Amino acid sequence: MQTILGSGGAIGVELAKALTAYTQDIRLVSRHPEKVNETDQLMQADLLKEEDVFKAVEGSDIVYVTVGFPYNLKIWRNSWPPFIRNVIQACKEHDCKLVFFDNIYMYDSGHLNGMNEQTPINPPSKKGRVRQEVAQRIVDEIERENLTALIARSADFYGPSIEQTSVLTETVFKPLSIGKKANWMGSVDFKHSFTYTPDAGMATALLGNTPDAYNQVWHLPTAPNPPTGKEWIQMIAKEFDAEPKYQTAPKWLVRIIGLFVPIMKELVEMMYQYDRDYVFNSDKFEQRFRVTPTSYVQGIKEVVDHDYRK
Repeated sequence: MQTILGSGGAIGVELAKALTAYTQDIRLVSRHPEKVNETDQLMQADLLKEEDVFKAVEGSDIVYVTVGFPYNLKIWRNSWPPFIRNVIQACKEHDCKLVFFDNIYMYDSGHLNGMNEQTPINPPSKKGRVRQEVAQRIVDEIERENLTALIARSADFYGPSIEQTSVLTETVFKPLSIGKKANWMGSVDFKHSFTYTPDAGMATALLGNTPDAYNQVWHLPTAPNPPTGKEWIQMIAKEFDAEPKYQTAPKWLVRIIGLFVPIMKELVEMMYQYDRDYVFNSDKFEQRFRVTPTSYVQGIKEVVDHDYRK
């Protein structure tokens, strides 16, 4: 049995699709699970409850964590540490492997141009410190030889069928699709990597089913040489045959908007990711598995074809 905790999000859905290359014995766990594949087993659970986590993990060979708690610092502080503690304990008790889908919030802000698995850990944000704590709990258990696990990290991501979980969808794809201006946080002059979600799902499934991939950190395959914000807008507009019009939201404006729009308040501390080059390196994965990430041009085309040309 291979189990996905938090199966309803963008990564969980793509992971469920990809896992069919390895098994038909897939369990999807969330508050309101829905089948991705015909043979999926569904389990409804509140993953903030210890007993639900243990029940979800029981009988599993591999457990994938793709949970996305609401994007709110207070919720993250109250939810992530006890959740990952319960997951680790359940995996140890039921003798199963753990695959943790992670982001790059814990990386030093001075080392975002060329991020790889050795990038220094020094989170510049409060949310980053929460993510650091969670990842460190897993690493500590690996080093004590109490747990077989791996951490799979992604850049910001984009892909088909993504709603609020993708900044690029909300700020660029959607407005350009209806003839409005795109929105870009910070400066449009810096490069910004985005991981394509079907690539992330495929790679996470591959890592989980590769025994010698465990007890390591892996960056998921992400196309090199990312566009700048302006180039992202131009490329997406071209696919829509639209004018590449845009407006920027500097940090001071995001802070003001945050007084009225809660999600914008949460983004203020993350603005550092948009005032410098944000370049994600996945050479380790690509060389180990001989995988070429989906190009940005192809990814954009697939998103537009799937979501806007139905």
